[in-house]
Amino acid sequence: MNRLADAATLDPDTPPPPTTTPSAADSRGMLDHVCIEPVGDRCLLIRVGDTVDLATNRAVHAITALINASLDADGPVVEVVPAFTTVAVHYQPSRCPRDGDLPSVHVTRQIEALLRQDLPTLTDEGRLIEIPACYGGDYGPDLEEVARQCGLAEQEVIALHSGTPLTLYAFFFSPGNPFAGPLDPRLNVKRRASPRTRVEAGSVAIANGLSSIYQSASPGGWNVIARTPWNLFQVHQQPPTRLRLGDQLRFKPISPDEFRHLLEPRP
Repeated sequence: MNRLADAATLDPDTPPPPTTTPSAADSRGMLDHVCIEPVGDRCLLIRVGDTVDLATNRAVHAITALINASLDADGPVVEVVPAFTTVAVHYQPSRCPRDGDLPSVHVTRQIEALLRQDLPTLTDEGRLIEIPACYGGDYGPDLEEVARQCGLAEQEVIALHSGTPLTLYAFFFSPGNPFAGPLDPRLNVKRRASPRTRVEAGSVAIANGLSSIYQSASPGGWNVIARTPWNLFQVHQQPPTRLRLGDQLRFKPISPDEFRHLLEPRP
């Protein structure tokens, strides 16, 4: 579960445009702008970029793989957590040398040395996961308004949202909530002006170039256009998430009758 993520990048003014799959050279070049900063006394945050897009996310996962590959069971780093544009590195100060630099400085220097190496080439683009979703009506109460804002028919919104796989960038907001993108730029909508006090579990929502799925009923300000009958998070399973970072999510429109037939129990 992501314990730290970059909330500031969740609501960019301009949704990210569709991009081609970034190359290893693209990821390598992004390191010129990386900065490392302490977050408390047990975590360092590696800031890779300030835009939520495929190139930045690719670099985030390449850095995560590089650090994970270098982990020593007795070393200070205990967990590496990728997010939209950052990598959080959690460490135990007690495992750092007691003489010399502060623990944060010691771990920062280790990370800087790693980042001078070549980043690993990530060849796995993730699994293609087809997620059933019932659009509109009680299942997608904001579909009509999204269509109006975008100057599209409701069926066009559905076709654009379900027509192209979205890359799962991060789990965020609450346990198991996947955030994926980039959306087609024609689905350019911001958050709702008035957040809802309750968004039903399974709701598929969009805003700012991204799409998410609420895993539990909660307040929320994104535009709900559909709902999936699937339960994608089981706290007692290992791993608890059915999806994985990097998965390609394709939404499959279904009818209300199909939704009821496919509905999975939730705790």
